[in-house]
Amino acid sequence: MKVAKILPVSLLALALTAPVAWLTAQADAGSPSAEQATAAKLVYGLLSDSRYAYRPRALDDKLSAEVFKRYLESLDPGKLFFTAADVAKLEGYRARLDDAIKSGEVGPAFEIFNLYQTRVNERVAHARALLGKDIFTFEGSDRWEYDREHAPWAADTAELDKLWQQSVRNDWLRLKLAGKAPEEIRKTLDKRYANISRSIGELNGIDAFQTFLNAYATSIDPHTDYFDPRAAERFEQSMSLSLEGIGAQLQRQDDVIVVRELVPGGPAMLSGKLKPGDRIVGVGQNGDGPMEDVIGWRIDDVVAKIKGPKGTQVRLDVVPAEAVLDSKPTRITLNRARIRLEEQAAKGEVLTVPGVDGQPARRIGVVKLPAFYQDFDARRRNNGEGASASRDVQRLLVGFREQNVDGVVIDLRNNGGGSLGEAVELTGLFIDRGPVVQVRESGGRVQVDSDTTSGVTWEGPLAVLINRGSASASEIFAGAIQDYGRGLIIGETTFGKGTVQNLVDLDRWPMADGKRFGQVKLTIAQFFLPGGSSTQNKGVVPDIPFPVSVDASEFGESTYDNALPWTRIAAVPHIRYGDFTALLPQLKTLHDARVAKDREFQWWREDIAQFREETAKKWVSLNEAERRAERDRDAAKRKQRQEERRALGLDLDPLGDETDDGLTSSERNIAEEAKREKAAEKRPDPLLRESAAILADALQVLDSDRRLSAQVLSEKASATRWTD
Repeated sequence: MKVAKILPVSLLALALTAPVAWLTAQADAGSPSAEQATAAKLVYGLLSDSRYAYRPRALDDKLSAEVFKRYLESLDPGKLFFTAADVAKLEGYRARLDDAIKSGEVGPAFEIFNLYQTRVNERVAHARALLGKDIFTFEGSDRWEYDREHAPWAADTAELDKLWQQSVRNDWLRLKLAGKAPEEIRKTLDKRYANISRSIGELNGIDAFQTFLNAYATSIDPHTDYFDPRAAERFEQSMSLSLEGIGAQLQRQDDVIVVRELVPGGPAMLSGKLKPGDRIVGVGQNGDGPMEDVIGWRIDDVVAKIKGPKGTQVRLDVVPAEAVLDSKPTRITLNRARIRLEEQAAKGEVLTVPGVDGQPARRIGVVKLPAFYQDFDARRRNNGEGASASRDVQRLLVGFREQNVDGVVIDLRNNGGGSLGEAVELTGLFIDRGPVVQVRESGGRVQVDSDTTSGVTWEGPLAVLINRGSASASEIFAGAIQDYGRGLIIGETTFGKGTVQNLVDLDRWPMADGKRFGQVKLTIAQFFLPGGSSTQNKGVVPDIPFPVSVDASEFGESTYDNALPWTRIAAVPHIRYGDFTALLPQLKTLHDARVAKDREFQWWREDIAQFREETAKKWVSLNEAERRAERDRDAAKRKQRQEERRALGLDLDPLGDETDDGLTSSERNIAEEAKREKAAEKRPDPLLRESAAILADALQVLDSDRRLSAQVLSEKASATRWTD
């Protein structure tokens, strides 16, 4: 597995990540609506009341100053648009935002937002003007210092001009190194910057309000969020892994909505009338609704027109991928249906670990679980339908059992969590009843959530693979498995998120007609493992560690300035299936010896070291000779690795010949970019393979050393299939 060399594309892309991601319905950006005024007061009531919030805070001048700071940083995280002079002019709002939220008169947030839009457009105009100047020579020791998160605000526009000149020069150099001619580079960058200006022009009052209320919410704690009605719908969709529509993933490119992928089994794919790369230029409802020209629309507005209740119809005017855009569109009619997003669901595979020294090969089942998803609406109906991570995993485990696999690895890498209930249910598949997580509420009361179902789905050998991106529900599951001694924990220390959130629908208080005020994802409790330890800040520490890919100072709960501290409470009685302490030295010795000969693992380790070294610099050279030499070295390394893979009989890396083309993802062919992402999923994964090998090692060591097996495994565990 190769770690991509990730360097920022441009300051424009960096700076606009947060607000552009919040594009929602059109609204007047000039002033807040009555609904927003009510929503602000409702959010204040929630976050300042200990009956709801785990760590409520009084909304006073001190907190107002924090909201002010976070709001500016949310809009301009890289300090690329506002100057120190701008911030000084806005200082009058620093102690007024608390009153604005309490009263619902959030006009100051809109005034700040409007200034932000003005400054972004000024910067974009400046960047476009630079394309016509003679500044694109790349000699000497110039560098582009792209990481400005902790930098001071630029003193004035002259200082920003210098910064932006380096940013534009870096964009130009990347395209030049990719073989583009000057006129092509100029055209590409001018279009790129113009598109950013257009996107900023589409930001509106809903964007301003959500960004502002999130600055308030995250000032309470890092995991409290405000969702406007459409954002709330998207969140519920991501948790339920389902939606009602046509089953097409869309992306905007320039002014047109393009089909990126089709969801298997969805109406779009089954019809055979739509394919990746097709452009949707018009949308009509049912059989007789008027067709609306959607060229130039925001993507979420187009999606809202295409989605709809299952059984209803939608008509689309489509320009095929192979046709020019001004061709006559083809009109197709699709019946909407409920779509299951299977790509995000749990998946299983079986890996064969070769035997050594005459020992038999081991077959290890792998469950890749990207999230702890759950259809909350289906759960409320208690009808056994709807998406459920634990139910999907259970089905996979039953299949593994029927295939007589020797052990199971649960892959939770980059699983950011989800449903607490699903974490409890999933743990119950591996333990025979008992406490899984302790939940302490704001008043101090501790509730124990337990697996109450007798029996287990998988009683055999188990390992859990984690990394720094494993958080929340992933940490509950991995930590409980570790506390029970039920399986080996392998990988990196996890994120360290030890708090529980609940969705609060703001429409329930004013008895709103329809969805008007949004929802709050509110921190209501802190969780602790059965042994009493919190995962907060510290995370779950693996039994067998892999090299650290992301430092704790760069990513994780410990990077938040207002995160809760680590603590612990009393343990609750629970079974210890085993204690792997005596086994770990042998497993580590075997692991170290194996990875020393594993070329894929060594390449991954080298790439991690290179990636961390380069990102620690926080700058890139603007010397063409240096960058070209670096590019040539990377290309030679990739070629050499592919040749070595062939010689060793290893799987080729499907992206092993890829070089930087200087483009952003939205500038590439969308259908081809989607295929590239699919190919990336098939890249060699030495960490998963090594995790399976470690579990196979544990089986072999315990099989051959009965005394150690008795020391490591309890009588209850020994009765399972940990040993044959």
